[in-house]
Amino acid sequence: MHVRRWLLILLWVISTCNQAQNAPPVPGNIMLVSEAWGDYTNADGSGLAWEVLRRVFEPAGITLQTHIEPYTRAVGLVQRGEVDGWVGSYRDEVQGVLYPHWHFDSDPIYALGLATSPTPSAATLGDYRLAWVRGYKYEAYLPNVRRFNQIQRRDGILPMLQHGRADFYIDALNEARHVLSQAADPSTFRLTHILDLPLYVGFADTERGRALRTVFDQRMAVQVKSGELKPIFQHWKAPYPF
Repeated sequence: MHVRRWLLILLWVISTCNQAQNAPPVPGNIMLVSEAWGDYTNADGSGLAWEVLRRVFEPAGITLQTHIEPYTRAVGLVQRGEVDGWVGSYRDEVQGVLYPHWHFDSDPIYALGLATSPTPSAATLGDYRLAWVRGYKYEAYLPNVRRFNQIQRRDGILPMLQHGRADFYIDALNEARHVLSQAADPSTFRLTHILDLPLYVGFADTERGRALRTVFDQRMAVQVKSGELKPIFQHWKAPYPF
């Protein structure tokens, strides 16, 4: 009986050692790329998202390096393995990258339209002509969407709505507010909350990416349980997503 127990212990030790030897080494730094979003992913490395991710990785000995690129280019850099990950992906938005179990934030998605238009909801969006920035793929996350146009830039959205070329513009709240701030009379438009989408880091499908994704999930589990991230969201006056 004792011999069998010691044999089981020995086999467990050998298996654990083999797993440790086969595990990919954890890099000493991580390069994350993002579109520049004000107070979220600023070019100078400040902002809510950068601060959260710094708190996730740096206590584990991984230095965060940040880089700003347009969204679609950021995704391409990750797909080609030129950087370790990009910030602000929706779940399974892109093929050929690695998604962690944990999200790091949630995106409040809003519809911007004329104040005289009917108030939309997630259930009724399919009745309207929609527009959003190319690359965001909201059609995969909004129910019953049938008619939509993808635009290259956020310029010209307000005239598009005023001239009836679309019923509603769909975007995250901060970006939608920025568009609305350009109106001569903001009261002629209305913002309506549609839903919240969890935000992820999309990691490169590489050995480095797999190791960094593992660290990310381990650290997020600890920090969500302890509430360590709450002060960051409070500092940036953002809803706590956990």
